[in-house]
Amino acid sequence: MPTMRERGLVWGRTIFRVLGQNRLSQAGVVVTTATGISMVFLWLIEMLRGGHEHPYSGIILFLILPSLFVFGLVLIPAGFFLQRIKDKREGKAQEPPPPIDLSSPRFRRVFTFVAIATLANATIVGFASYRGLEVMDSVSFCGEACHSVMAPELTAYRDSPHSRVACVECHIGAGASWFVKSKLSGTRQVIAVALKTYSRPIPSPVHQLRPARETCEQCHWPQRFTGDRVVVKRKYAEDEKNTPLTSVLVMHIGGKNARGAAGIHGRHLDAGSRIEYVAVDDRREKIAEVQYRENDGTTTTFDSTEIKATPEQLAKGEHRAMDCVDCHNRPTHAFELPGRGVDRMITAGAISRDLPFVKKKAVELLKVEYPTRDAAVRDIAAGLKAYYDTTYPDVAKTKAKELDEAIKAVQSVYLRNVFPSMRLTWGTHPNHIGHEDSPGCFRCHDGNHTSKDGKTISSDCDACHQVLAMEEENPEILGQLGLK
Repeated sequence: MPTMRERGLVWGRTIFRVLGQNRLSQAGVVVTTATGISMVFLWLIEMLRGGHEHPYSGIILFLILPSLFVFGLVLIPAGFFLQRIKDKREGKAQEPPPPIDLSSPRFRRVFTFVAIATLANATIVGFASYRGLEVMDSVSFCGEACHSVMAPELTAYRDSPHSRVACVECHIGAGASWFVKSKLSGTRQVIAVALKTYSRPIPSPVHQLRPARETCEQCHWPQRFTGDRVVVKRKYAEDEKNTPLTSVLVMHIGGKNARGAAGIHGRHLDAGSRIEYVAVDDRREKIAEVQYRENDGTTTTFDSTEIKATPEQLAKGEHRAMDCVDCHNRPTHAFELPGRGVDRMITAGAISRDLPFVKKKAVELLKVEYPTRDAAVRDIAAGLKAYYDTTYPDVAKTKAKELDEAIKAVQSVYLRNVFPSMRLTWGTHPNHIGHEDSPGCFRCHDGNHTSKDGKTISSDCDACHQVLAMEEENPEILGQLGLK
């Protein structure tokens, strides 16, 4: 009866004879063994710690190390194959493969080793593949792996209504085909980042984005948007009292109802492609032609009398069926203008209205072109302190705490919206919802899109909303609606 030591020596000699016939296979064994042990050890540490904390740790653990592991596995048979070619070329006698004979101790040892190794390798590769997909679908991978490039988009995302929705839900959606497309696009983007050839800022709109009906409408259903919605907007005057000005609108957001297509969503989306248009610029702001399909199926074409595109421009322009993102073009990565950012902070109580002219001075400092974000943080603080120390010294003393809080809030508005290194500043990415901060609705509803029979796309305000109060200090309607 052989001892354990003798059995171990027999197993060792058999495995060495199988795997150690050439240097390339030996290198594959070393790479596979080293990365395999490292992966399992690091995975155990990760599980004990409750997950990885740094975005690059997931990339290393579940993308780079598994790739090296598979590379080592490929080297082993590649070494055998190349060795056989070399031996054949040199005229050396080639040992025939051992016959399949379960009664042979040597064959059983080789078979057992290969079976156990294959099972272990399949388990490791399978687990790594599953977790690798999780890593690639994570927000940290999308937003933090290329931190300097994606910092603006990640910052806006974290401060958006969709901050609990993973990036891949909108940018990829379900299905294998779009997953493959996204990874191919991602490979191109990785190369661009490595070579520093990426665009600054990141272009908008994203022309390769999946149709909104396959992403947005998995949660939002335009045909179910019925009725009207009351919207209250608050802003503050640039006067000493930072006077609050309130607008109250009734938005006709409705979709299709018993009377037919009514309201914003019903008129623009409905079932199928109701509207198609041709944009003659990359930002989809110059709409040269609009085609509108009526309920009875007839189509009317409206041409812009202002853009006056040539047939060649129309042919080269982007021909697009309207969907959600043509109006909601920044549903998550929305950037503010200075005034809106300060208004939001005042409404939230982060900036006190008791500081005279704080709205005006904050907007002035935000509009300054700073070379870096650090310089902006420093100069905004110095500018506000100097203003109140000089103009309102009593306020600077008695409301020092409010002033410090206001400084932090104004700095945060800048840091959320401006990234000099990516050439992203105020208004770089306009939001087309509404028409106050960008052309928005007026890209088509400008009174200049006319059909051959004299019809014009409506620019009537009441078509989309009813104004109940417009920038009033104390609108009575709020009390009547129970909103005061």
